[in-house]
Amino acid sequence: MATDPVERFLAALDPHHREAVGARPREEQEALAAAWERELEADDELDTLDELSPPAAEAEAARRVLDRDAG
Repeated sequence: MATDPVERFLAALDPHHREAVGARPREEQEALAAAWERELEADDELDTLDELSPPAAEAEAARRVLDRDAG
């Protein structure tokens, strides 16, 4: 399992978004990864999902972060 937050964040994304985010500057990737980690830590709903499926919780948090970034 990757320990680098950016690598973990990119792994949680679907292939299309992974490619798009991977093409961004490293600073932007780090900011998105930090927001993703905060989302995972702060949302109780994701805690429940994480107990059932950690990859699903990570993917949902990544989707939320990208939705906010785009909005």
